[in-house]
Amino acid sequence: MIKHYLQFSDLDASEYAYLFERAALIKRRFKAYEKHQTLSDRTLALIFEKASTRTRVSFEAGMYQMGGSVVHLTTGDSQLGRAEPIEDSAKVISRMVDLVMIRTFEQTKIEAFAQHSRVPVINGLTNEFHPCQILADIFTYIEHRGSIAGKTVAWVGDGNNMANTWLQAAEILGFKVHVSTPRGYEIDQSVAGIRSGASYQVFKDPKQACAGADLVTTDVWTSMGFEAENEERRKAFANWRVDAGMMAAADPQALFMHCLPAHRGEEVDADVIDGPQSVVWDEAENRMHAQKALMEYLLLGRQD
Repeated sequence: MIKHYLQFSDLDASEYAYLFERAALIKRRFKAYEKHQTLSDRTLALIFEKASTRTRVSFEAGMYQMGGSVVHLTTGDSQLGRAEPIEDSAKVISRMVDLVMIRTFEQTKIEAFAQHSRVPVINGLTNEFHPCQILADIFTYIEHRGSIAGKTVAWVGDGNNMANTWLQAAEILGFKVHVSTPRGYEIDQSVAGIRSGASYQVFKDPKQACAGADLVTTDVWTSMGFEAENEERRKAFANWRVDAGMMAAADPQALFMHCLPAHRGEEVDADVIDGPQSVVWDEAENRMHAQKALMEYLLLGRQD
């Protein structure tokens, strides 16, 4: 049976425990210049309807390091559902490659593609979810602080695809998310697709959301596709900039993360993202290692 990775809830806690261990092994081998080419002769198709730096580099470099090859398609090459039906594109592309990563707008697009694909499909980002980023974020937390179970993650900012994915992760892996968003930009539990509100708590005051948190994280105020709202959002989010005061309210050992690209002076102050609690560069690198473990697992299952 084909296993896809379209949202964080597609895998369970035991699968994540394996992936985090496997990512650590793969990263150690990478740092030691040891070959880890379990995907030799396999081909990954990258389909981008939303541009990206980190997603492209992490998947492309990662696949080459695993011994495979990459076919890169941009919007001009493959407009999903426009040049031909998504179902037809899926049937054709999946006959020629072993794995497909799609970064697009609506979650329904990637779900339609996966339904008609003969190979695993990975969500590289949609409007609703960003599972590969949270996979890397949690792996980064584990590297620095150990298990995330029982910990508190403070989400400050937009109730967007990152927030939705954090909520799914909390429900599966047993931690709590403190959410603080401006009015009108709240999370929607039904979009996040979680069963209950037990794993998260909403705060009007972002500093209160950060109180005692083990990890403070945020994202840009205006996600890709919402640029027309930029000025309106700048006003609405003015009090949701992660600053030294918010980090001081968190646990003294708290980490700061940001999926990047970041706008210093908007969603985060420079002294936070460039400060000693920030692990954003490890987090960015870990996209590659976590995704290598994910691709290997989807294609080959658990490895000894």
